[in-house]
Amino acid sequence: MSALFNFQSLMLVVLLTICTCTYLRAQAPALIDRNKTGVMGLFWKAARIGERLSPYVSIACLIMAFQFIMY
Repeated sequence: MSALFNFQSLMLVVLLTICTCTYLRAQAPALIDRNKTGVMGLFWKAARIGERLSPYVSIACLIMAFQFIMY
C-alpha cells in the first residue's frame, strides 16, 4: 500500500506496468489482446500506451532510473 501514498513509487509501478504489458504483447499478442474490456482491459490499455508513446515512456524510464540512482 505504500506505493499509493508515495508519488515516486506510484510512477514507478505505472511505468513498470506499461513496459511489462508492452513486452508481453510483443511476445504473446493473444495473451493481451483477448482481454480488451473489464479489469484485464487495463493491461491492454497499458500495452497500447507503451506502443504508441514508446519514446516518451523510454525517456520516463530513464529519468526514473537516474532519479533512483542519485537519491
